[in-house]
Amino acid sequence: MNTIDLAEEIRRLSVDERIRLIEEIWKSIPADPEASLTNAQRNELARRIESYRRDPSRVIPGEEVFRELRERFG
Repeated sequence: MNTIDLAEEIRRLSVDERIRLIEEIWKSIPADPEASLTNAQRNELARRIESYRRDPSRVIPGEEVFRELRERFG
């Protein structure tokens, strides 16, 4: 299956199914040995970690973000 066919299949999924797919893809990235960050991504990650350390109360847990997406679009 090529990328265009895959994209068409994904569009046929419900919003809830697409959100679950995003979650599964996101979880799989750290397990991929070829997944590497660019310098810009490393810098952004460092900036976000520092921001979190300064004020952890501003963080929204991923589970909450996905739940809200399901409620709005699912």
